[in-house]
Amino acid sequence: MPTTHAGPTLLGVDVISVATVLAGLAAFMVLVALYAATTVRDPMAKRVKALNDRREQLKAGITASTKRRAKLVKQNQTTDRIRNVLQSLKVLQDSQVKQIQIKMMQAGIRSKEYAVAVIFARMVAPIVFGGFMVYLVYGTNAFADWSPIKAYGVVAVSFIVAYKAPDIYLSNKISKRSDAIRKGLPDALDLLVICAEAGLTVDAAFARVAKELGRAYPELGDEFSLTSIELGFLTDRRQAFENLAMRVNLEAVKGVVTTMVQTEKYGTPLASALRVLSAEFRNERMMRAEEKAARLPAIMTVPLILFILPTLFVVILGPAACSISDAFKHGI
Repeated sequence: MPTTHAGPTLLGVDVISVATVLAGLAAFMVLVALYAATTVRDPMAKRVKALNDRREQLKAGITASTKRRAKLVKQNQTTDRIRNVLQSLKVLQDSQVKQIQIKMMQAGIRSKEYAVAVIFARMVAPIVFGGFMVYLVYGTNAFADWSPIKAYGVVAVSFIVAYKAPDIYLSNKISKRSDAIRKGLPDALDLLVICAEAGLTVDAAFARVAKELGRAYPELGDEFSLTSIELGFLTDRRQAFENLAMRVNLEAVKGVVTTMVQTEKYGTPLASALRVLSAEFRNERMMRAEEKAARLPAIMTVPLILFILPTLFVVILGPAACSISDAFKHGI
């Protein structure tokens, strides 16, 4: 009977099959990359729409009557139902809602009514996921070989993670957004200096900087555009700057806001103060980059040992191992 010649193997694994699977994965990733490159959306489209809504709300708050203002405010029936449920359970506190609304603004979520959804998720998620884990651990035989302490630890961790999941999600979004704003802040201050020296007003300078940096730094452009709108509509200009400091969780932005407030109050030169702040922020960014570069060798040690060196050994020793294996098979 004819015998089929098996392909080269390495540690008992068919090399040709592994190469075929890897080639398929590579082709799939290429398709994903092409799809991501061809479906790029304008990052400012949704932000411009949100800013226009905010402008209409400010107009309604200043010029419209109470009835017309009520028509302009969009009500969300789902959040209203959630609010009614939480109020009936006596678990909805105004201070808690306000704190979550501030976090949502720092995360870039403008809809304040979604704060009750976060509180509702805190209450429901432990019941759903924790209850499912309790059933999985104690109601089935999936973890029958586990010790009681280990089973109890898994259930307790599931309850804690489910309760903290909304806060972790918001904290992650706040951190990413703050980092994106921090990167563009020195350039924004330089443009503000140029606009101030050119004779533009503060609200016009903020609008110009938002227009110029909107595509490079969408988050920063969003905040500056909203500040420009509030400077034009709010009766107290200081409140607009304080709103900017509240929406962005960065000490650097708080320093810029303090400078703006002092300039508005005492008439100090704006360009010189912003130039000093811009230089400080650039030095801080450079020191942060140097710190990351100094940590890089220690961080790369573990990936080098776990991923790069084994791959290098396979590439170098793989053909030799396949040849030795085939030689032993033919010799036998």
